[in-house]
Amino acid sequence: MAEIEDNVDRELFRNIEKLRALRIEHRDLDEVIERLTMDIHTNELQLKRLKKRKLMLKDQITRMESQLIPDMNA
Repeated sequence: MAEIEDNVDRELFRNIEKLRALRIEHRDLDEVIERLTMDIHTNELQLKRLKKRKLMLKDQITRMESQLIPDMNA
């Protein structure tokens, strides 16, 4: 039984660390996008790709957060 709990704890820790890394990447992308929007010589395609990546990260963060929060009906 303790081994199962250890595995659950390790998995939870990995998920929390992954979520933390995703949030950092999302924040970093936000800063890069903000800087690039102020530059008139910015490649619009590059900016669009960065925004799309940022949105994908946000979706992934939202999914992970909902998996980590226990279901209130359970």
